[in-house]
Amino acid sequence: MFEGFEQRSVTTNELSSNLVQGGSGPAVLLLHGYPQTHVIWHRVAPILAERFTVICSDLRGYGDSSKPPGDPDHVAYSKRVMAQDQVEVMQSLGFDRFVVVGHDRGGRVAHRMALDYANKVSHLAVLDIVPTRTMYATIDQERATNVWRFFFLIQPDPFPEHLIGADPDFYLRWTLDHWCGTPGALTDEAVAEYRRCFDAATIHATCEDYRAGATVDLVHDQADQERKVSCPLLALWSRTGSGSLYDVLSEWRERGAGSVRGRALDCGHFLPEERPEETTAEIAAFLSE
Repeated sequence: MFEGFEQRSVTTNELSSNLVQGGSGPAVLLLHGYPQTHVIWHRVAPILAERFTVICSDLRGYGDSSKPPGDPDHVAYSKRVMAQDQVEVMQSLGFDRFVVVGHDRGGRVAHRMALDYANKVSHLAVLDIVPTRTMYATIDQERATNVWRFFFLIQPDPFPEHLIGADPDFYLRWTLDHWCGTPGALTDEAVAEYRRCFDAATIHATCEDYRAGATVDLVHDQADQERKVSCPLLALWSRTGSGSLYDVLSEWRERGAGSVRGRALDCGHFLPEERPEETTAEIAAFLSE
C-alpha cells in the first residue's frame, strides 16, 4: 500500500503524528474516521498524487499517532484540538494553505478546521457525515438505532472500553462488516492494519473522541452556529447508510457561505475503499473548479 509514498512522523507540541506523503503539486490532506487509520486512503491517495501533494495522517488517538490521556472535559479530543494538530502538521511540512478531505470522524475534524482556520483551508470535502450538531438535535428512534455508537461510546470510562476490550477482534470485524456495503472492498492488508492499531490505548482514545463530540464539541458548535464555512465545500455520502436519513446536501448548504455541491454514492460507509475511483473523480473535479 502507498507505493511511492514516504512514511513520516511529525512532532508538534509533544504530539507525534504518523503520516504518509507522496506526489507533487497543491497540498491535499486526507483524514480518516473511526475505527480506521490513514490506510483507508490507500486506493485514493495514489491517484490524487498524480496531480497533488497528498498527505494521509493518523488523527490523535488513532493509528500510530500519539494517544494522550483523556481529561474530565474531553478537551484533549475536541475537534478544535484535533484540527489544530493537523494544521500544525501541515505547517511543519511547509504548507500554509491546503485542501482538507475528511471521512467520518476526520470529516468532523475537517469541518472544525475550516471554521477555525479559514485562511488555511482552500477547499473542504466531507465524506458520509452530517454536522455533529445536526446528529444530536434530530435524533429519533430510527436515527438512534442507526447511530447507536454516538450513545454507547460516550458512556463513562471504563464502561465501553471494557466491553470492547473484552473481544476487540470481534468488535472491530463486526463494525467493519456492518458498515461496509461492498463485499470484499476492505482488503485483508488494510483490515490487518486496522486491527494492529486497535489496542487498549486506541479504544480509550476513540471513546474520548466520541465523548468530546457529545460535550465540548457541541459547546463549540453552539457558539459558532452563525459562522459559515467560507471555502468551497463538497459532500459525498452513502446512499444506504445514515446519510439516507438526512437531506445531507441541504444540511451542508446551511453551513456553507460559498459553493456547496455533492451527491450520494451507491455503496456503504467506506467510500474511499468501496468506490475509490468514483470518490477520487469527485474530489478531483471539485478541486478543478
